[in-house]
Amino acid sequence: MVQSLNSKVDLTIDATSYLGIGEYGKIMIGDKAFEFYNDRDINKFIQIPWDEVDFVIASVYFKGKWIPRYAIKTKKNGTYSFSSKQPKKVLRAIREYVPADHLVRSLTFFQVVKRGLKSWKVKLIGKKQ
Repeated sequence: MVQSLNSKVDLTIDATSYLGIGEYGKIMIGDKAFEFYNDRDINKFIQIPWDEVDFVIASVYFKGKWIPRYAIKTKKNGTYSFSSKQPKKVLRAIREYVPADHLVRSLTFFQVVKRGLKSWKVKLIGKKQ
């Protein structure tokens, strides 16, 4: 059995982890870590201590009305994506343990395209010289 890192739990909610194939489970937000436990397989879990969290990235649409996904970027192990039924509740609970300047919005589709075109233009100009 997996031992939780948290001694006090603030929020437990149904969620989906997008680490590879989408897996259903529960997110537990507590005083020491962000944890995801799979519903079907107890050996599939994610535990991220708060001091390991670098950024929390939220995909925000329609001026904050809809948040389909959020991701946790760690200092060493990469990015983990999640979604849940009440993402605002989850992000508010995370805000208690992560500084406000480390909660950011993800880039929009048009911002990604614009950056891609700019870098493509820079590469094209660099090759001509």
